[in-house]
Amino acid sequence: MENKLERKYGLFTAICMVVGIVIGSGVFFKAQAILEKTGGNMPLGILAWLIGGAIMLACLLTFSFMGQKYERVNGLVDYAEATVGPRYGYLMGWFSATIYFPGMTSVLAWVSARYTMEFILSVHPNLPLIVPADQGGCVLGPECIALTLFYLCAIYALNVLSPKLAGKFQTSTTVIKMIPLLLMMVVGLIYGLASGNLQNNMATVAHVDSIAKSPLFASVCATAFAYEGWIIATSINAEIKDSKKNLPKALVLGGIIIVAVYLFYFIGVAGGTTNQELIDQGTTVAFTNIFGNVFGNILKLFIAVSCLGTTNGLMLACTRCMYSLANRKEGPKPEIFGQLDSKTNMPANSAIFALFVTAAWFLYFYLSNLAGTWKNVFVFDSSELPIITIYLMYIPILIQWMRKEKDQSIGRRFILPILALCGSIFMVIASVFSHRMGCVWYLIVFAIIMLIGWIIEHKRKKKNA
Repeated sequence: MENKLERKYGLFTAICMVVGIVIGSGVFFKAQAILEKTGGNMPLGILAWLIGGAIMLACLLTFSFMGQKYERVNGLVDYAEATVGPRYGYLMGWFSATIYFPGMTSVLAWVSARYTMEFILSVHPNLPLIVPADQGGCVLGPECIALTLFYLCAIYALNVLSPKLAGKFQTSTTVIKMIPLLLMMVVGLIYGLASGNLQNNMATVAHVDSIAKSPLFASVCATAFAYEGWIIATSINAEIKDSKKNLPKALVLGGIIIVAVYLFYFIGVAGGTTNQELIDQGTTVAFTNIFGNVFGNILKLFIAVSCLGTTNGLMLACTRCMYSLANRKEGPKPEIFGQLDSKTNMPANSAIFALFVTAAWFLYFYLSNLAGTWKNVFVFDSSELPIITIYLMYIPILIQWMRKEKDQSIGRRFILPILALCGSIFMVIASVFSHRMGCVWYLIVFAIIMLIGWIIEHKRKKKNA
C-alpha cells in the first residue's frame, strides 16, 4: 500500500470540479423551490440568487487566500486546523465525513434519479409505474429509489476503481451540463422578451398554497444548496498540480462562472413559461415550451447527466474524508483508513465508510423528506441544514484568520473575511427563520454525531498517551 496521493489534476480539471460540483441539480432543483418560498415573486427570487452568490464569492475569495498558504490533504480541514487549532480541524473533518458530504451526496443521487425518471417518462409516457407519475412516482416511487441506490453504488465504484476516469467524467459532465444552461440563458431570454412572458413574470405574483413566513430569508437559504460545493474542490488540494496557484484560480474563476450562469438561467427560465407553471411543474417545463417535445426531452437528459456529474464530484470528496483524518493520525482506526490501494492510489477503506454513511443519510432523507413516514419529530431538511452548519463552522476560521495572519494585506486579512463573516452569519439567521423547529431536530442529531466523534478521538489519544 502507498500512502501518498498523486498530483493528477490540472487547472482545467480543477475549474471543472468547482463549476461541475456546484452547477448541477441545485439550479434546476431549487429554482422552483425559491419561487415557492417567495410566493411566486420573481424579482424577489432574483434578489435571493444575488445575495446567495455574493455570500459565496466572499467566502470563496477568502478561502482561496488560505489555499495559497495552507496545503495538505483536505483543504477545509487544513484551514480549520491552521487557524483555530488541531481539535477544531478534527471536528471539521469528522463533520465532513459523517454529515456534510454524505448528506449532500445522498440527496444529489436522488435528484439525479428523479430527473432520469422524468426523462424516461417523457420518452415513454405510458410506462407503468408502481406509484403513478401524477402521484409522485418520479419523486418517491420504488423505481426512483432503486435508481438512486444504483447511482450511489455505480459512482462509488467509478471513484474507487478508476479515479482518473472519475476526473474525466467530471470534466465531461461539466461541458454537457452547460449546454442546456447556455441555451436557456440565451434563447429563454430572447423568447421571453419576444413573447412578453418575461415582463409578465416580473410584474405578476403567482399563486402558492403557503408562503414562507420570511420569504427572503427562506429563499436565500434555498440558494445555499444551489451554491454549495465549491469548498469540495479543496478536498483534492493534494491532488492538484501546483495547487497553491491553481486551486485559488479554480475557485475564483469557477465562482464567477457559477453566479453568472445561475442568475441568467433563472431569468431565461422565466422567459420560457409563467411563474405559475414553474411552481406547479418545475423548471423543465420551460425547455419543452421553448424547444418543443423532442429537443426539450433531449435537454432533460442533459439535465440528468449534469446532476450525475455533481453527484460524482460529491462522491469524489466523500471517499477521501476519513483518509484525510487518518493522514493526521486522527479518528477511528487511522492505520486502516489511512491506507491507499497500490493499483488505484485510492483510499479504499475510507471510500467504503463513505458509501455506508451516505446510504444511511439517504434512508433518513427518504423516510423524513420524501415518504413523510415521520411526522414533525426529527424531521429536518438534510439538503440545506448541513450546508448552513458549514457556514456556522466558517465563523471561527474567519475570525482566527483575521487575528493571526498579520503578513496579509488589509483586503485579504480584513475586508473580504469580514464580508464572508457577515454572509455566514446571515445564512445562519436565515436558516433559523426558515426552518424553525427543523433546526432543533437537526442540532440534536448533529450534537450526537459530533459527540461520538469526540469520544472516539478522546479514547484514541488516551490509548496512545
